[in-house]
Amino acid sequence: MLIHQVELRELRIRLVHPFETSFGVTRERRIVIVKVQARSSHGDYVGYGEVTAGEGPWYSHETYQTAWHILSDFVIPRIVGKEIPAASDFGTFVRGIRGHRMAQAGVETALWDLEASIENQPLWKLLGGTRTSIDCGVSIGIQPTIDALLAKIKTEIDSGYRRIKIKIKPGWDLQVIQEVRAAFPKILLMADANSAYSLADADLFQKLDPYNLMMIEQPLHDEDMIDHAQLQQRIQTPICLDESIHSADDARKAIQIGACRIINIKLGRVGGHRAAKAVHDVCRDGGVPVWCGGMLESGIGRAHNIAMSGLDNFSLPGDVTASGRYWEHDIIDPEVVVDSDGRITQSAKPGIGYRVNEDRMSEFTVRSQVFTA
Repeated sequence: MLIHQVELRELRIRLVHPFETSFGVTRERRIVIVKVQARSSHGDYVGYGEVTAGEGPWYSHETYQTAWHILSDFVIPRIVGKEIPAASDFGTFVRGIRGHRMAQAGVETALWDLEASIENQPLWKLLGGTRTSIDCGVSIGIQPTIDALLAKIKTEIDSGYRRIKIKIKPGWDLQVIQEVRAAFPKILLMADANSAYSLADADLFQKLDPYNLMMIEQPLHDEDMIDHAQLQQRIQTPICLDESIHSADDARKAIQIGACRIINIKLGRVGGHRAAKAVHDVCRDGGVPVWCGGMLESGIGRAHNIAMSGLDNFSLPGDVTASGRYWEHDIIDPEVVVDSDGRITQSAKPGIGYRVNEDRMSEFTVRSQVFTA
């Protein structure tokens, strides 16, 4: 793949509903899209990727602004005008750039879409996926009241979603779980703390054990791997790690010390498809199931999540949902839909399987830059 042009776009898209976590409230997403164009013996091809970094350094040290800087000044100059044998070789071109995985994943995933398009096969198959459809769950942000949360959960269950994740934070935890479980005794339910607690709160998590949660996601700080292991020894509910896992080696260590029983894989957090596959394989070999987490992506990032979720060890419902849950209008055609059984069917079309609507994307674009050889 001879990369002859790379384009960056910053989009500004308002969410249909504000989304609140322990980090704060998100009402509008600033999304960086990467478009790579290549020439091959078969003609000209295009691939798209998405930078999933947030508006502020809360979930990660990265933001859409830092990603733009890293991409334009360091990453893109290393690939534009270069012959890249395969998307899996991307790492050799950016060797020495430390961290900034979300920025790098924007380019890396675009290269995978590009390669799959050139090879005329669906991305999920190029990645080695075996799941022709994926099970979908939803992530529900912190609501103004418990009654509002219960109403939101009912709406999502009626829409067919197979698992409910609710956000918790100090002061919005035990009573909330109690009332949700009382109202919905049989649903698959999990809680996401987004690192809002410490090991001193172990008693709280012990009190959650009777409520049959699938998992508690990232209860402690992302650097507190040992504390997570200690907490897991003291509670029955499986711990799922998210922010703590940046690589296959992190996953190996977490499994080895018993810091978790489940791992959430996010493409941006680990650095793209190759790294995600490596984490997936370590977890599979260690008997630890994985699922795909969401970052309020546009349709491009959502399509990459769907493709990644085709790998065999993605055995738990992920946070891959219909476009309409977040956007009045998405930037792909067709938009992502979830069927009445709470599943998304993998596309048989080449690449990510969805057409990027360039006109609609232009409506949301507030900044762009083109790089050529």
